[in-house]
Amino acid sequence: MGKTKSVLVLTGRVTNKAVSFIVFSVLDLVDFLLCFVYKLVDFFIEDEWKPCYCCSGKEAITSSGKMLLVSERDESKIVCLCSSKLQLDEISDTLYTRPSLVSEVSNFTVSELKRFKEDRTFNVQSCEKIKNGTVRSTFKVNSTIAEMLQGKFGRQQLHPIPRWSDCNCKICTSWTSSSKETLFVQAEGPKDKAREDVLFIHGFISTSAFWTETLFPNFSSAAKSTYRLFAIDLLGFGRSPKPTDSLYTLREHLDMIERSVLEPNKVKSLHIVAHSLGCILALALAVKHPGYVKSLTLIAPPYYAVPKGEQSTQYVMRRVAPRCVWPPIAFGASIACWYEHISRTICLLICKNHRLWEFLTKLVTRNRIRTFLLEGFFLHTHNAAWHTLHNIFCGTASKLDAYMDAVREHLKCDVTVFHGQDDELIPVECSYNLQAKIPRARVKVIEKKDHITIVVGRQKSFARELEEIWRKSSD
Repeated sequence: MGKTKSVLVLTGRVTNKAVSFIVFSVLDLVDFLLCFVYKLVDFFIEDEWKPCYCCSGKEAITSSGKMLLVSERDESKIVCLCSSKLQLDEISDTLYTRPSLVSEVSNFTVSELKRFKEDRTFNVQSCEKIKNGTVRSTFKVNSTIAEMLQGKFGRQQLHPIPRWSDCNCKICTSWTSSSKETLFVQAEGPKDKAREDVLFIHGFISTSAFWTETLFPNFSSAAKSTYRLFAIDLLGFGRSPKPTDSLYTLREHLDMIERSVLEPNKVKSLHIVAHSLGCILALALAVKHPGYVKSLTLIAPPYYAVPKGEQSTQYVMRRVAPRCVWPPIAFGASIACWYEHISRTICLLICKNHRLWEFLTKLVTRNRIRTFLLEGFFLHTHNAAWHTLHNIFCGTASKLDAYMDAVREHLKCDVTVFHGQDDELIPVECSYNLQAKIPRARVKVIEKKDHITIVVGRQKSFARELEEIWRKSSD
């Protein structure tokens, strides 16, 4: 019986890998063709085409002299010069280094064949370079990001708001009518007499409704009279601004949270509750404001322990998006992460027409289900989702160790981690990896719950657990 099960499991894995190789090889070709299609359509509709990441340009940028993207080893930085200040942003190399499946197999085979020859000549060449003084740091310049930054720092809007492929409904463009570019914030609780504040940060392709439709109605009256509750739509999602010239870097996300919540509300004592990708922002925010944070509650944190010798950004991208057709959630993540133009097509079909899909959902279900999860999935632009996925999910891989070291050594806040046992997107091992870095963190694995149902469906009990965490942290 055991041998039969082992054979079936092995057969399933081999079948999955074989089918995945065929499917993603075809998708590589489709994405390549869509690149040219979108360039033509963008040119005819907007009089110019949007730069994409299909090619990794390495030529120096000399046209503006205001920005430069350089990368050394596994880190990429944007150096931005303007009249008033110099800013340093970090972007993920996974934006422009995503080899096709066929080329990966080919390159691996060729590299293995060449490895022996390289090993023989490496020592001699290295000595000659050092002797002749020709050793240099290797820098890459990516023209795609530089083109986008030229418009941003030149105070020129390269592309209309919204773009032709984005939704132009009142909900998606409501931020354009405001004089202040701040995040959409849903707040509850006393304005003046609140003892402490709570910030809720949603995950990837979601909105503040993930919290306001589940937890907010289930908090006790005592909690609502004690805490000010802030649920935000992250930059590029929901009703928050979706600038087309943004690269949605970690700095931009943190700046918007500070400008929209911390500064105007004069926050000094803060509890943070975050889900999935939001956990990365929560850790970065806590390290930046160590004196404010009283407790960290992290739900399904995407912390992958990167093996020594691995490039952190590429390793995390392959863990989050393994390019396999099963399970379905991994297939969806692979499409979103690896294929810029296919994912743009999906956004064009779904996000631009979200009102139609919402209507059909209500019609089919006879309005018997709440659609806030669908709304969260629809209300974003491809530019926001694409850059946030790469710059936050993948790009911060090398930073998370330092963040957790800072939380362990310098912050006194309580750290509690929740994870669904059946989570197929972010494995439970990620939470235990975090606990290994922060030993005082309490990890609670909830049986028969996945990435979404860890909150949705158990909101009443989860609301009580959060209130208890806040009470103990305050005491």
